[in-house]
Amino acid sequence: MTKNSSRPIGRHFLHIPGPTPVPDRVLRAMDTPIIDHRGPEFSKLAKRALESIKTIFKTTNPVIIYTATGTGAWEAALVNTLSAGDKVLIVETGQFALQWKTMATKYGIVPEVIPTDWRIGADPAAIEAKLRADKNHEIKAVCILHNETATGCLSPIAEIRKAIDSAKHPALFLVDTISSLASADYKHDEWGVDVTVGGAQKGLMLPPGMSFNAVSDKALAASKTSKLPKSFWSWEDMLAINKNGFFPYTPATQMLHGLVMAIDMLHEEGLENVFARHNLLAEATRRAVTTWGLEIICRDSKYYSPTVTGVLLPEGHNADAFRNLALERFNISYGASFGPLVGRYFRIGHLGDTNELMLMGALAATEMTLGIAGIPHKKGGVQAAMDYIVSTEKPARAAAE
Repeated sequence: MTKNSSRPIGRHFLHIPGPTPVPDRVLRAMDTPIIDHRGPEFSKLAKRALESIKTIFKTTNPVIIYTATGTGAWEAALVNTLSAGDKVLIVETGQFALQWKTMATKYGIVPEVIPTDWRIGADPAAIEAKLRADKNHEIKAVCILHNETATGCLSPIAEIRKAIDSAKHPALFLVDTISSLASADYKHDEWGVDVTVGGAQKGLMLPPGMSFNAVSDKALAASKTSKLPKSFWSWEDMLAINKNGFFPYTPATQMLHGLVMAIDMLHEEGLENVFARHNLLAEATRRAVTTWGLEIICRDSKYYSPTVTGVLLPEGHNADAFRNLALERFNISYGASFGPLVGRYFRIGHLGDTNELMLMGALAATEMTLGIAGIPHKKGGVQAAMDYIVSTEKPARAAAE
């Protein structure tokens, strides 16, 4: 909000790590008349959506689309593959890993937890050690967040797959990509993931309300013996009718229009370019933070997230008060904090339909709010981010010439 104004001036800067801004093309794609979800026109749309989403997960196997947020797709992953009393291995990388653990417990699933200080990703060696110790193969699934949205730590999924294989353990591999899908490289088939959970409201640039399960043949086989109750989440029911381009219930028809457009836009940019853009914005953000003399929540660079950066404020300064001040003064939203450091940090989201200028606006608002709030910091963070972006441009231009 401009100073002394009774209303916000200009656009709102949405820099939470999702939901992310929805591009105009996606909004326009959804701004169409409702069609019959049992008719031929819808069948054509649904088949296109069900086929094209596979390219984002990088799989040739089915991807199931739910009219639900990502939490629903978590639940679907559990109830379709497991039974009460089964053990699962979860690395508590942060708030959302903890929520998956809580959900499993409510179904009578028994979580075995590898704790962390919420400032690193999942360690493949620790997972391998746990699986090697499980001589009777009581652990039926390994549940990992690719990107822990609450902290900004990315886990090495391909390395974790190797760790599971090295331990010669038959556990299913379940991965949450809600804040990484379509923003960081992800290979469901190549990395040997059994169930990948995804959501629409982040890298896929859609409103909340749509989520996904990408499933392997091994996961489909497990679903035949799973004894947990399921109706809305049933893969069997979904896959049977998806073949004809329909759903067992009324789906989010307008979201499917938006999904098809969003996937088209991602491929127009090129997935590798999408990933490079996110890496560029993430590194620019981190350079700003370190120039300010502040601490990044992710304490090990090998786990840095391309989609969200957590920023720790000095002792004695409240991150929620900082966020409120920034919203009031500059009309910008940051992500909140969780867990052992609640109130100590805020999160800058730099994912989805976001470019360099949008990020510079967010970083400028951050630096100005630090000054207004009287939080000790060094100046020049925005300049450091700009300098980094310019430095990456020069080699590319030189090579082109």
